Amino acid sequence: MTESRPVALPPATRTVGQLVAESIRFYGSRFWAVLPLGVPFVIVDVVGIGHSVKVQTLLLWACAPLFCIAYVRAAQIVLDARPRAAAYLAALLIFLPFPIFVRLYVLPGVAWFGLVGLAVPAAVREGLSVREALRRGWQLGRADLAHAIGGIATLALVYGVSKGALLVLLHTQGDQTERVAVVLADLVLSPLVFVGAALLYTDQAARVK
Repeated sequence: MTESRPVALPPATRTVGQLVAESIRFYGSRFWAVLPLGVPFVIVDVVGIGHSVKVQTLLLWACAPLFCIAYVRAAQIVLDARPRAAAYLAALLIFLPFPIFVRLYVLPGVAWFGLVGLAVPAAVREGLSVREALRRGWQLGRADLAHAIGGIATLALVYGVSKGALLVLLHTQGDQTERVAVVLADLVLSPLVFVGAALLYTDQAARVK
């Protein structure tokens, strides 16, 4: 006899653990649509292998448009809404300081994204201008600050730990096989971060109300 899975809590009361679980569930149900979202992570990691932190930071900035497109696309898929030009510009403005925050220490980058990063799905779902989206993102982030930052941090942690485990399983001797392992790990696992961030928007929007 099969056991039914627990009923998910509504967004207003959803925990960080359930956010991750719902993100994984959604990813599995729309796997082929979501999978391409991992391409920016693949490019940054593969090209950046063996380079200095400075070069990797510059590479993040160079790939900023790709990350923004992936995030907006994730919001479009998860929220079933049409993408808008304001969402891309808002994503770019939010992403620009992110490489510096990440290189200084991971937590400032996570906190920054938790505080204002939900402006992007807000722009997609609510049809806001860039200024309105940034203001809305700040409002959403503060609606439940612990849930917003904790959700982003947990999604990043799940991605990082899962990627490390997969790299260990796929790793063999030689640079070529290492690159293949990185590509597979990033392509399959990184879309979870975008999907989870879009779902986090629904959580925070419900908490504002």
